[in-house]
Amino acid sequence: MGKMSDNNSSKNNEPRIGKTLRDDIHQIKMKEDFGTEYRSLKEYYLTEERKKKLESMGKFKRFFIIPWWLLKALFFKLTPFRRILLLIAIVLIMMAGDNKISSDNVSINLVGTAMIGGLILLFILALELKDKLLARTELAEGRAVQKALMPEANPEVAGWDIWLYTKPANDVGGDLLDFLKLSEDKVCISVGDVAGKGLSAALLMAKLQSTIRAIVPDYNSLMALGEKINRIFCRDSLPKLFASLVYIELDVTSGKIKILNAGHLPPLIIRNDIIEKLKITSPALGLIPDTLFNEQTAELHTGEYLIIYSDGLTEALNEEGNFFGENKLVEILTENSNQSSESLGGKILAEISTFIGKTKIHDDLTIAIIKRTAV
Repeated sequence: MGKMSDNNSSKNNEPRIGKTLRDDIHQIKMKEDFGTEYRSLKEYYLTEERKKKLESMGKFKRFFIIPWWLLKALFFKLTPFRRILLLIAIVLIMMAGDNKISSDNVSINLVGTAMIGGLILLFILALELKDKLLARTELAEGRAVQKALMPEANPEVAGWDIWLYTKPANDVGGDLLDFLKLSEDKVCISVGDVAGKGLSAALLMAKLQSTIRAIVPDYNSLMALGEKINRIFCRDSLPKLFASLVYIELDVTSGKIKILNAGHLPPLIIRNDIIEKLKITSPALGLIPDTLFNEQTAELHTGEYLIIYSDGLTEALNEEGNFFGENKLVEILTENSNQSSESLGGKILAEISTFIGKTKIHDDLTIAIIKRTAV
């Protein structure tokens, strides 16, 4: 009885083709969705060289050349077996243009060749979809691990209001965001950006995070800490890959902050509605094995902020290809400098969302906002 009810339950839970298609028809906006998907195809399959060539072509020529380039790129990305299957399918469909091939003694009916060619195309599609779903499952597992490594959005620190946010452009990202309590009076925050995107950047980011967590308690000097992290990163990362990093140690009681900036965007301090930009004092990690690193200091008083962010914020692109820009960020910070860290962060995210519209996100976005609320 139990088995029968389980079988009935699984059948009831199965999606129905008719209902699914009706829901799809109500959800899609054919013209907008087609345009979005077509742009994503061009972005993925066309090389930078071909994109530049398209800029010099007229609309009529582009109309014919883009589909050809897309088909050609698709063909070469298939496995050898699938390429041969695709050629067979195309030949069978083209042969079906004539219903019969006849000679004096032979008459071969080709009515079913188009159907066979279509079935072969569906088989290729099923194989490609299977590969995609397997990759998506692995990336989802990687994303789950990444999320587990991320700190709380609002870590509790007496006298401080801290908001941490990160969002990858793809399933996994290469931005580093971490919070670590070293003692009752000292906490540290790391914000970094590993060159590149996707899985390789995510793996290096996890390596960098674990390195920092492992060695930070052994160093009082940020100069020495930076040199050690850099040597390990140079030793363990791939050639020509680098990472930027802002590492801060916050004295909870005094408000003093020690800052190591290795090739990252300068953090911003808001004092009385005035924006102060800190300096980049050291090169990015992974560029020079034996380079020297410098330490900065700052102090926050009640109501003052420190903002650290990745280039996914200022380099967010809209549909016209324009950057969000540092000036826009400064404007938002100046107009909202009396809010909580989370409210200020929400305002920044809302402005970015409005700016980019339906444009696909091209880079990971990370923001850390640290506000002193009491002395």
